[in-house]
Amino acid sequence: MPIVSQSEFRANMAKLLDQVEADAQEVYIYRQGKEAMVVMPMSRYESWKETDYLLSNPANRSHLLSARDRMDTGDGVEVEFGTDGRPVAARNRTGAAEAAE
Repeated sequence: MPIVSQSEFRANMAKLLDQVEADAQEVYIYRQGKEAMVVMPMSRYESWKETDYLLSNPANRSHLLSARDRMDTGDGVEVEFGTDGRPVAARNRTGAAEAAE
């Protein structure tokens, strides 16, 4: 994650943007007397915004964190979805097949 000044970003913009794309990492741009900025890949930004939205509701946040904890302890089920969005296969954490609902 490069940290550059505004003038350095301006002088090396193409190179830095190529680096952001290649590494899927952010570039931090510091500006004298102003708030710093971040440049990141659009896909990463959209993912971050979606996560922020999903975790912003306390009930949804609790449900998601509980599900993550169940997966971490081996109590969860991994589900594979088809292109139509329907589940096509499910496995518990040990790899044993389960019926997809």
